Amino acid sequence: MTTAQELRSAFERQRAGFAAAPYPTLEERQAALSALRGACAFVTPRIARALVADFGSHDPNIGLLWELSGVLARIQHASEQLPRWLEPVDRGSEPAGGARSYVRYQPKGVIGNMAPWNFPVDISLGPLVDILAAGNRAIVKPSELAPHCAELVRQAVAENFQPDHVHVVTGGVQLAEVFTRLPWDHLIYTGNPTVARKVLAAAAENLVPVTLELGGKCPTLIAPDRVNEDSLAEVLSIKAVKSGQVCINTDYLLGPRAELERTVTTLQSLWARMFPSFVASESATGIIDRRHFTRLQGYLTEAQARGVRVVQLGHEAADLERRVLPLSLVVDPPDDLALMQEEIFGPILPIKPYDSLEQAIAYINAHERPLALYVFTDDEATADRVLSQTTSGGACVNAIATHASLPALPFGGIGHSGMGCHHGYEGFQTFSHARSIFRRGAVNPWELMRPPWGEALEAVAKAVTS
Repeated sequence: MTTAQELRSAFERQRAGFAAAPYPTLEERQAALSALRGACAFVTPRIARALVADFGSHDPNIGLLWELSGVLARIQHASEQLPRWLEPVDRGSEPAGGARSYVRYQPKGVIGNMAPWNFPVDISLGPLVDILAAGNRAIVKPSELAPHCAELVRQAVAENFQPDHVHVVTGGVQLAEVFTRLPWDHLIYTGNPTVARKVLAAAAENLVPVTLELGGKCPTLIAPDRVNEDSLAEVLSIKAVKSGQVCINTDYLLGPRAELERTVTTLQSLWARMFPSFVASESATGIIDRRHFTRLQGYLTEAQARGVRVVQLGHEAADLERRVLPLSLVVDPPDDLALMQEEIFGPILPIKPYDSLEQAIAYINAHERPLALYVFTDDEATADRVLSQTTSGGACVNAIATHASLPALPFGGIGHSGMGCHHGYEGFQTFSHARSIFRRGAVNPWELMRPPWGEALEAVAKAVTS
């Protein structure tokens, strides 16, 4: 565990390092990305054990695919695009005289990354791609709820970076409070809105710019023409990943009321074919801790007590030791249920029926803007209508969560679901300062605008305002 003093010392060491070398070359940035690739290689043979230790149960393939492949893809993309990203962006020159005006993206300095527990490796290492490509230094604080993965990340970084370049600190809430109050040049936090407000308030003390990735209740809207096995299998498949503990997972399903029963029965039959023994399999991810396990059970208990229809998929009981829950459908729940008020983050799928597309769109818009929105339809006009009349951080048509795996696309929320973005060129920009630069040419037309003023200035003023 890292002490507050050790954190402050690490921060000052990085500040001194940045002051000594504030603008890394292309070759130095490429080397940093290569070192990050080395950190991923260190993690690869060790990640399965760490994930099981933290979650109670975790599919090793999911660990490799969802925790590491995205980071590696982002490294590859940034490495290929970095020469272009570093080129000054010409903005023309007005008036003439051989002058030049352009934007140069320069490093901000020392960046703090506060990572969550649900993707303890991916979100600890992933933002480093953009941070390092932009020429910065970074300190990462993984979540204390996944201590084995946090320690693995710490070891991987220590093996591949000098501590004045990239460093990992481990600790709980008290360390997090110190972390948020440091005078970072930028801070990125991934988690929930309640904590995000505290992060923003602490960062404001030093006017630290903040990027927030917060999640929310992401809807999946299935149009009448797409109530079929392909669409519903996509929903079930993503819901099974990490047992729903994914910020861009389907939080609730919007489906046509006329197809409600067919939707439920299709989901039941699909689950039986796809996951005949989900709870007992290594494909099932355990709920991160007992508190969240109890929270999810409480959602179902409240729904049943209110007389709401709850359909458990499969016939397996919950595995208390491994903290694995079966997937449950909650059919036509009222909006005042806790599971409709809070981000579920678990294996529960509410199904809200709608009578018209207008009603479904209005329902989405009546709630906070989500981190992601998914629409299933083969009608282009319907898809465009949903996308143009709603707002979300990202979106997919006839797919779920795929946008987050594409390294060239920016990733982030809007409103209640986040602030700012990372990934790709937009991520590079997030952790860079867009510095405006003007270079005077041989002729300086601006001399006329400086004192001592005379008739020439009067003539120019009249010319430009007429």
